[in-house]
Amino acid sequence: MLLDFEQPIVALEGKLLEMQKLADESDVDVSEAVAALQAKIKALKKETYANLTRWQRVQLSRHPERPYTLDYIEGMADKFVELHGDRTVGDDKAMVGGFGEIDGHPVMFIGQQKGHNTKQRQFRNFGMPNPEGYRKALRLMKLAEKFNVPVVTLIDTPGAFPGLEAEERGQGEAIARNLKEMFMLKVPVVCVIIGEGASGGALGIAIGDRVLMLENTWYSVISPESCSSILWRSWDYKEQAAEALKLTAIDMQKAGLVDGIVKEPLGGAHTAPEQMIETLKNTLLKTLKELESIAPADRISQRIDKFSAMGVVVE
Repeated sequence: MLLDFEQPIVALEGKLLEMQKLADESDVDVSEAVAALQAKIKALKKETYANLTRWQRVQLSRHPERPYTLDYIEGMADKFVELHGDRTVGDDKAMVGGFGEIDGHPVMFIGQQKGHNTKQRQFRNFGMPNPEGYRKALRLMKLAEKFNVPVVTLIDTPGAFPGLEAEERGQGEAIARNLKEMFMLKVPVVCVIIGEGASGGALGIAIGDRVLMLENTWYSVISPESCSSILWRSWDYKEQAAEALKLTAIDMQKAGLVDGIVKEPLGGAHTAPEQMIETLKNTLLKTLKELESIAPADRISQRIDKFSAMGVVVE
């Protein structure tokens, strides 16, 4: 999948391939020209990805080749055992979770899962959980607390499923209960936005001691398209909406809504998935070590204080 702003880079890479092919098929020495073009491509990539607009970062966050939750879990964890069901309605395939180990360190993983192809996307409901998904997530968090195992949530959703049946089964109540219970979990909780972080669907598993965002992700109460359709009655203003929403990782960190940004490989997580997974793994190990040195009561107090301090209050 080629994004609009990547076309100049791809054009130069095409020229580089032609030049290398020419060198292979003839005795012409083009090593200097190849080196110069490679340097130009590298410089253009750095300039392009360092100056992305907010909408362009939204596009990168949705790239179909980005690693999804299960890709990260399988890449980071040994002995992962997926657990199913909310013990009330059923097993929501858009929400996954289970016990695993990161370098021998037990962790409860929970996250929204999208699909790599059309069939998988339908099976996973495009990463949009129903109420039973959030209730499953809470059940697993409580299970982790019982065995004194830290919780890591991986967030990537366009929002909780908005269907009538979801509302009938208590979508709002399920998310609200998760928010309340996550504040009081006695174990360390690390939340990572790995793609899209939309509305209450993301927030329902995003109350943690540390909330991190990958570099090319977004986190907001509404998507740019939905914002555009409400304000302008059209999706044509999604770029302006993205700018107004200030939804990127840099924006969120400046506003004090997240605790850190995890650097992605040049070009996005999809360009070097293994490198991205290793980077996140090291970040999680470091963060969990830091949190485990804090007493549970102090962690809970700090967690509550952190979220209570967010926003602006005018008396």
